[in-house]
Amino acid sequence: MASGTYWTISTAAATALVVSAGCATDLDGGSGGAGDGAAPAPGASSASKAPSGAGDRAARPSGPPGVTPRPGEVGRFPRPGDGLPPVISSIPTKRKVVFLTIDDGWEQDPGFVAQVRDRRIPVAAFVTRDAVEARGTADPTAQGGRYLGAGKWRYVRDLRDAGATIENHTLTHPNLPMLGYEGQKTEICGTSKLIRRHTGTAPTLFRPPFGNHNTLTRRAAKACGIDALLLWTATVQPGGKIAYQVPDKKLRPGDILLLHFRPNLARDFGILVAKIKRRGFQIGNLDAYLRAANR
Repeated sequence: MASGTYWTISTAAATALVVSAGCATDLDGGSGGAGDGAAPAPGASSASKAPSGAGDRAARPSGPPGVTPRPGEVGRFPRPGDGLPPVISSIPTKRKVVFLTIDDGWEQDPGFVAQVRDRRIPVAAFVTRDAVEARGTADPTAQGGRYLGAGKWRYVRDLRDAGATIENHTLTHPNLPMLGYEGQKTEICGTSKLIRRHTGTAPTLFRPPFGNHNTLTRRAAKACGIDALLLWTATVQPGGKIAYQVPDKKLRPGDILLLHFRPNLARDFGILVAKIKRRGFQIGNLDAYLRAANR
């Protein structure tokens, strides 16, 4: 997967991508233990918070969190000829910057919010109604934590107030290509309306569950006010390990990383952020980079 690339993915290819991500066979060699530095101790009441004193707050810069693009840094996305939202898997830049995204909303760990806020880490959260509201049965990989469904939409607002953007990941997390146009539109538009009702801002990005989508998905997304479908180039597994979808198992400029609201999220997030920085990368403000790429 070339750095700074952009592509659309057919349903079959997206399925293959998800199988690769779900199996997590291409894990990096980084340890999830003490060698990762900034990771807080699991189970501690302050485990999820990065150190932050009054002096830190006073010195905290204004403006958007994370790295923003330099003039001329970001390439342009090719515009789809059909007028539908593009499908984006990475950001066209040669700068050593990556982007953090997180899906669903099951494990509502307040320590994760504290890190996003206190360390000014830019994150795009793609929420699913059933996860946020703890409806039905959770994805088995997302269960087991004490924060399951604890805060509901209040937690999402806290995350928004911490500086994260809140984006769309459907109502019920279905395999969208199995639905017709109206079914897909219900899933996407229904979530956009909920997000706007609870946060005051409608989402502009959509992540299809499992990465699966078709032309009807893009049509429905456009009808719901979505500007782009956002996929990913690597997933983050328990322990902060990165599962790559490239053979050299390395971060590349413009990579979009996918996390989930799993148990021990705050601990794993601290490990991940430390790992990214040790490898010489910065964390980019996705919204700012997308705007630059669309100019």
